[in-house]
Amino acid sequence: MQISPLSADEYLEGEQRSDIRHEYVAGEVHAMAGAGERHNRISLNIAFHLRSATRGTRCGAFMSDMKVRVAAADAFYYPDALLTCDAGDDAQLYKVAPCLIAEVLSPATEVIDRREKLIAYRTLEALRYYLLAAQDARRVELYERQDDGSWVHTIYEGDGDLEFRCGGLTIRFSLAEVYEDVVFAQGNGG
Repeated sequence: MQISPLSADEYLEGEQRSDIRHEYVAGEVHAMAGAGERHNRISLNIAFHLRSATRGTRCGAFMSDMKVRVAAADAFYYPDALLTCDAGDDAQLYKVAPCLIAEVLSPATEVIDRREKLIAYRTLEALRYYLLAAQDARRVELYERQDDGSWVHTIYEGDGDLEFRCGGLTIRFSLAEVYEDVVFAQGNGG
């Protein structure tokens, strides 16, 4: 028996009734696993700094329960944090024009985050920054879209400051702030 693919509308309707989150890619849904303490702390730290910087502005910072729709990939993903500054990006269940997306890497999702999502997210015209944060060491990778449309990949380890320009805002926070209150195993990232 062949299962018919779900439409995007069927997925969105089902997702509102579901007790667990699912990502949607080309008619197929994939259940999402829960995350551990380090993953949650890192996600929250990033979202906290985005939200703090956007208070009172037209920009909106969201955490892991807000979906991103990637029309070119016929997909809906749940990033760990996102920032949108587009006034027209006002759908209640998902965003289509984020300027920054952050994912915290985990063994179960790292390959998807680095390949499938990187390719899909880069098709989003408004996206300027794709941040990948390790949870086993103080290490952040940042993909940044240049004015000519090319992407630059930078790795930050240990210390350093991150800077993002979205919607007329300049947002800065350090790796120390990303990893605040995160405890690593002995010998990892510190």
